Amino acid sequence: MEELRLKARIAALYEGKSETAERFRYGLLLADITTVLFLVVVTFYHGEPWIVWVDFAFGLYLGLDYLARFWISSRKGAFVLNLLNIADLIAMVSLFIPLVGGTLSFLRSLRILRVLRTYRVQKTLREDFPLFKRHEDVILSAVNLVIFLFVMTELVFVTQVTINPEVENFLDAMYFTVTTLTTTGFGDITLKGEHGRLISILIMVFGVSLFLRLIQTMFRPSKVRFTCQDCGLFLHEADAVHCKHCGAVLNIPSDGSV
Repeated sequence: MEELRLKARIAALYEGKSETAERFRYGLLLADITTVLFLVVVTFYHGEPWIVWVDFAFGLYLGLDYLARFWISSRKGAFVLNLLNIADLIAMVSLFIPLVGGTLSFLRSLRILRVLRTYRVQKTLREDFPLFKRHEDVILSAVNLVIFLFVMTELVFVTQVTINPEVENFLDAMYFTVTTLTTTGFGDITLKGEHGRLISILIMVFGVSLFLRLIQTMFRPSKVRFTCQDCGLFLHEADAVHCKHCGAVLNIPSDGSV
């Protein structure tokens, strides 16, 4: 009985609508952002032994959160196979790998994607911040762009910092990543080794197309949010005059806001 009450309290924090639940979810979001910002800072202290134990602490936090959500899930098989939860698991494991000499802690950034795409977090942001409600798709595209850039930068950093004197910290790695993604290619920083060339090819072939797509989505969203009064469809083309589902006349403001 006590176990059921504890489970109900945890479920209320993760899925409830109370102010306490909202504060709890905002706290998780801030903690997740902190883990990513910390990863940027520690690139300037590469090799310090205390970094491994801070990574372990963050990994323990992610592990407890994952187990709590797994415990309260009514469909545990679907929970485990969910792609965003798999990203969570990868992020958690990546924080423990440094204890055995690995360097995959950059994957913790995947955690932010799950949190920002959780329905209730988006709903809370939509209710609390009118700006988020008006530009939700653009903001989420910007977040996806930052995460993508962050993962690529960290991939460059962790594979080059010990063998490439031109890559000493996060800023050096980001400089190379951005010049490659934007096809500027100054050439003053190049990646060393066969795996460095492979990473460069991946950034150029796959990264550039995704980078340009995310930029386009930010500045020219393909859809706008405007709820049809007849059928409830809320995604429409920016220049739509009629609802494509029911044919009702739409009066979408020129800025796409509701």
